[in-house]
Amino acid sequence: MAEKAEPEISGSFYSTNKVSLGELAVFFLRLGSTAFGGPAGHIAMMEDELVRRRKWLSREKFLDLLGASNLIPGPSSSELAIHIGYLRGGWPGLLIAGICFIVPAACMVAALAWAYMHFGKLPAASGILYGIKPVVIAVILQALWGLGRTAIKSRFLAIVGLLCGVLGALGLQPLVLLVIAGASVALADQVILTLGAGRVSAFAPLVPWSPVARSTRSLTTATTGAFAAIAPFSLGSLFLVFLKIGAVVFGSGYVLLAFLRADLVVQRGWLTDSQLVDAIAIGQVTPGPVFTTATFIGFLLHGVPGALIATIGIFLPAFLFVAASGPILPRVRECRIAGAFLDGVIVASLALMAVVTWQLARASITDVKTVLFAAGSLFLLLRFRPNSAWLVLLGALAGLVVHSLHQH
Repeated sequence: MAEKAEPEISGSFYSTNKVSLGELAVFFLRLGSTAFGGPAGHIAMMEDELVRRRKWLSREKFLDLLGASNLIPGPSSSELAIHIGYLRGGWPGLLIAGICFIVPAACMVAALAWAYMHFGKLPAASGILYGIKPVVIAVILQALWGLGRTAIKSRFLAIVGLLCGVLGALGLQPLVLLVIAGASVALADQVILTLGAGRVSAFAPLVPWSPVARSTRSLTTATTGAFAAIAPFSLGSLFLVFLKIGAVVFGSGYVLLAFLRADLVVQRGWLTDSQLVDAIAIGQVTPGPVFTTATFIGFLLHGVPGALIATIGIFLPAFLFVAASGPILPRVRECRIAGAFLDGVIVASLALMAVVTWQLARASITDVKTVLFAAGSLFLLLRFRPNSAWLVLLGALAGLVVHSLHQH
């Protein structure tokens, strides 16, 4: 079955050997259990393991998939995993990669939701996060270096990437930035082609999180007052709410804040602001997609069935969008104008990723110990190239040790 999923195009996007479905399942189960750091961290870990270490795909193909994932609604890192599954295993691979990446995080979030409901507070995670965050910064920096060297194929692309980084830091909507970058590079390519000067390539950065800062601030300062109105609850309505959110939210789990509050707190009154903040926190402190915040909310509202329905609802659009766009991606790269547009989107994606990394670093590297964690991890990654998942686990252990010493 999988043999028919990949078009036979000489020298094409799909020219790399496939891998077994078992290998796909094992890798993405492990990634979903250890991938901290949000979309930027997930992307960096996939690049480290699949491009550099296992060589399942080239850096160019990885960048194409990254650009495509940022052009469709839904969680970008989850869609990247689904794209890679389709590339390496056809339609079965698409399902296996996505499900295996999502399920470990969803199970962890459901367990934490159970603890939250029974004990009234979140389990302490400050020590683990203290050690993990600087390590994740190092992993992302290493990935940015490698991906940027491949994506920035000309001075023009470098300029586009720099401008995208500035605009992203100023808060320009990520989707608008991606479209502008892609259109600019495609237009420049056609102008230079008309003038007979050959093709131009581009570079643009990826960070869909900056527009969310304002939403986060307004959310955390909101009070946990009475609901304006409480809408009737049902599993069907829960599914539709999260299906809609999964189909319209671009780029990152952090964009969820505004949508979740509008739908679940203000409009329906199913949650309090305090519960929503806790749900977002759980999505951030667990590995895997931040969209598993839906799992936590579903569990709070209707136990295990609610968690399952909410999780399926929010992730289903990602599978559908990738299934629709994945098969046409090789043709996009073969078309000169579309290929130039994708070059611009890739550069913009990386620029946004760089902006997010800067924002994360400011919050994660706060003292001498975290500086040492980040610097040591970056040295190990560049010098010895260890598996980034093991570094993350070592960071968690180091953070727990430091936290316990402070407690005493």
